Amino acid sequence: MTIKLLCFGITKEMIGAFEKVFELPENSTVKSFKEQLEGEFPALKKLNSLRIAVNEEYAEESLELMHRDEVVLIPPVSGG
Repeated sequence: MTIKLLCFGITKEMIGAFEKVFELPENSTVKSFKEQLEGEFPALKKLNSLRIAVNEEYAEESLELMHRDEVVLIPPVSGG
């Protein structure tokens, strides 16, 4: 199945693109996709609070991804 990944903030630099398409096996979950990303882009492991949204909603790690889902990496936000 194909999913589209969108990267914001520092994750864009870590992945090297704002948008990237991935081919995943059927029954992939948010957790398995995150582990795949951390394997390909080890710098992601250094982020202390990376959030993931699927189709514009925050997602639990157990959520099963579907063909053509849009996955967004939301890095920690700082400010004041």
